[in-house]
Amino acid sequence: MLRSGPASSLARSTLRSTNFRGSRKTTRLTSQTSKLLLPPNERLKRPRSLALAPYRPLSTSLQLRATTPVDRVDKQHEAAVAKEELNPHPEEVSEESSVHQIFHEKGVPDEGKDEDMLAGVYQDLVRDHAYDRTIKETFKLNDVPREALVVGMAGVLPYLATSLSTVYLAWDINHAALDGKGFLLSGQSAELLLHIIEPLQVGYGAVIISFLGAIHWGFEWAKYHGTHGYRRYAIGIVAPAVAWPTLLLPVEYALIAQFSAFTFLYFADARAVVRGWAPSWYSTYRFVLTFVVGASLVISLIGRGQIADKISRLPGPADRLKALRESQLEELEQEERERRARIVAEDEEQEEEAQDEE
Repeated sequence: MLRSGPASSLARSTLRSTNFRGSRKTTRLTSQTSKLLLPPNERLKRPRSLALAPYRPLSTSLQLRATTPVDRVDKQHEAAVAKEELNPHPEEVSEESSVHQIFHEKGVPDEGKDEDMLAGVYQDLVRDHAYDRTIKETFKLNDVPREALVVGMAGVLPYLATSLSTVYLAWDINHAALDGKGFLLSGQSAELLLHIIEPLQVGYGAVIISFLGAIHWGFEWAKYHGTHGYRRYAIGIVAPAVAWPTLLLPVEYALIAQFSAFTFLYFADARAVVRGWAPSWYSTYRFVLTFVVGASLVISLIGRGQIADKISRLPGPADRLKALRESQLEELEQEERERRARIVAEDEEQEEEAQDEE
C-alpha cells in the first residue's frame, strides 16, 4: 500500500523511537550484568560508559505543517467587493498619476523626497543675516580710537606699495623676456628697481615688528590692568630679536620669516586682550592690520616666484659679511708675505755685511 510523504515519515520516526528504547534497555541490562561479573575492587575503578543510540526528531515537513499559519480566504467579503461598482474620478488623473500611484499611496506625503541638509545653515546665515553680522563684527572698528585707526592704516600703505610694485616689475620682467622689451621699463631697469624695493620692504617689516613688541612695554609702564613684569616685557624682547636677523637672510626667506612673526604677534596680542593686558578693541584692530600686511607679503612672494629664474641675485648683508671676511683674510695673508719678505731681506743684508767685514 502506498503512503503519502507525511505518513511515511511518521512511520519511520515511530520505528526509530521504538528501536531507540529497545537498544537503551539492552544496553542497561548488559552494563548491569558486566558489573556483577567484575570483582568488587574493580567495580568502583572502572568508569561508567553510556551507549547512546542515534536519535533524530520528527520530520521537518511535519513541524512546518503544524507551525505554519494558514491564510484563510474570506469568501463572503470577496463576494461583497465583487458586487461593488467602480466609480471614475477624472480629477485625480494627471500626467504623473500613473507613475505616482505605482510607487506611492494616494494621499500619503512623499517621505522619500530629498531634503536640503544645509537648510538650517542657510536659514542662519542668509535669512537671519548671521553671516553678514559675523563679517561686520570681525572687521568692526567702531571702538578703535580714530587716531590709532588712521595711523595704523597709514602704516600698511608702504606694504601695499612695495607689494604692488613687486608684482608689476615681475610682470614687466616677464614681458621683456618674452618680447625683448618691457611695457614701460626695460628688463634691466625693472630688475634694478626690484633690487631697490627688496631691502626697503624687509627693513620696514623689521621696524614694524619691533614696534608691535614695544607696545607691550608701553602697557606695562602705563600699568594697564596692573603690572605683570617679565611676562609682558618678554613680548617686546622677542619681537625685535626675531625681526632684525631677517635682514641677513635672502629676500624670500626674510619675507616668510616676517610673515610668521606677524602671525605670532597677532596671537600674542589676542591672548593679551583675553587676559586683560590690552584694550578690548586691540585684537580686532590688530587682526585687520595683520590681514593687510600678510596679504601684501603673500603677493610679494607670488610675484617674486614668477621671476625666480630670470633675475640675478644681488649680494645681501650676509654676502657682504662673507666678502668682508674674505678680504680681511687676504689682507692678513698679504701682510704675512710682506713680513716674511722683509725678514729675508734683512737676513741677506746681514750676511752681506758679514762677508764685507771678513
